[in-house]
Amino acid sequence: MMSKKLKSLISFFLAAIWISISEFTRNEFLLKSYWVSHYTGMGLVFPDEPMNGAMWGVWALVFSVLIYIIAVKFTLAETTFLSWFFGFVLMWLVIGNLGVLPFVILYAAVPISLLEAFIASLIIFKVNPK
Repeated sequence: MMSKKLKSLISFFLAAIWISISEFTRNEFLLKSYWVSHYTGMGLVFPDEPMNGAMWGVWALVFSVLIYIIAVKFTLAETTFLSWFFGFVLMWLVIGNLGVLPFVILYAAVPISLLEAFIASLIIFKVNPK
């Protein structure tokens, strides 16, 4: 039988892998043209160097740990909503305030990010049940 610590580690690493795949798919295949166009319109180059990708990997890991911490105290639905709010809504507020968020992407990003948070939460709940 696996220890609680090992289940915890596996759950948030699996969630981080899911989050990374979801983020990459959304931002590289579905929405990249919006990002590039928005940055070009500001006279900037969209940051897509390997170091940026690595930092998104770090973000995915931190986000999965946040989901794990929330999941300890809350239901699946509550965990999904709280983690989505803390992971995405706060990020969009900040990058929107900085003027680097192409608001048109939110039509796709909101439902996809909700699904991302739900599946990551579900992974944690399934691998590491309370």
